[in-house]
Formats: sequence, C-alpha cells, structure tokens
Amino acid sequence: MVMRKRQQAPGELERVRQFVNTLEVDTGDETLDGPSQLRDWLVESGLASRQIKVTRADLERAIALREALRAILLAHNGGRAPRARAYRTLDEVARRASLELRFDRHGGASVQPAAGGVDGALGRLLAIVHGAIAEGSWARLKACRDPSCEWAFYDNTKNRSGAWCTMDVCGNRAKARTYRERHTASVPQ
Repeated sequence: MVMRKRQQAPGELERVRQFVNTLEVDTGDETLDGPSQLRDWLVESGLASRQIKVTRADLERAIALREALRAILLAHNGGRAPRARAYRTLDEVARRASLELRFDRHGGASVQPAAGGVDGALGRLLAIVHGAIAEGSWARLKACRDPSCEWAFYDNTKNRSGAWCTMDVCGNRAKARTYRERHTASVPQ
C-alpha cells in the first residue's frame, strides 16, 4: 500500500504504526515471514541491535502482539471492542519485557524494558504505546475500517473522524458499496 504522509503517526508512535503494517491484510504480504525477517525489521526500526537473536517462538509472540494491537486499532475506529485475549497478549509482552518506570535527573520519567533481546524490543513498542496513551495520541492511531484492508494510519482529522487509510481507495470502495446496496434495495425484484 502506498503510504501517504498524513498517515504517519507523530514521533515514536510511527514505529507502532509500521509494526502493525508489517502485514498487508488485503494482499496477504507478510514482512515478518521468518525469524530473520523479524530480526531485520527490529534492527531497521531501531528497536534492537544487529546482535539480536530471534527464534521461531519470538516470531510467534511478535505476530501475536501485532494482531492484538491491530484489534485495538480497529476498536479505535469504531469497531467492536477487542477480545480480552488482545489485552492479555499485551500484558504478557509487558511482563516478558520486565517494563519498569525509570526516572531521569531532569525530573522526567519513562517506561523502559529491563529485558533484552526480542522481549526488550517488543517491550519498547509497548513503552511507546504507554507514552502515546499518556499524551493523548493513542486513540488517533487506527486501523482502516475496510475489513479487506485494516491498514494502520494516524487520524489527523480535527474531529477524529477518519475511518479509512485513504479516501482514494478504501473510502471510495465503501461509498461505492453503500451506493450499490442502496441502489439494489430500491430496484424492484
């Protein structure tokens, strides 16, 4: 999918958006199709060093986290509330990452993973989510309402009403579908 500048999330939240978009639902293109691809993605996104070791189990946990985040982003866009399993997945990733509150000498505080490796890298994603919740930007990160798309995008609309990743593609599909349904319902059988 062609990314538009307006879809980008601010600051580090963009990493979370990119992580969710490692699967293109409409085409089935999977960026994380093996442990080495997860390693490459974590390194390229700045979440891990080149020395990180990634196992098949790490990959499974990363994909579970991605899909739990997608479920929450769909709920941000008026979808049904995520199942409890999504939140349990986030809790498990946070536990494995040993997320801790850390203070700096300038009076600031942040959530950081104490664990290293993949658990620490996934924990960094959750620390970013925590920061976005605290600053109020988390609810603007959404997944496209089109069930064949579900692309993560940042809703920059003033009233937070963005529903589709792009109006040009998914928005127009939805409008055409609504028109056809209305037109079909009004045609006598």
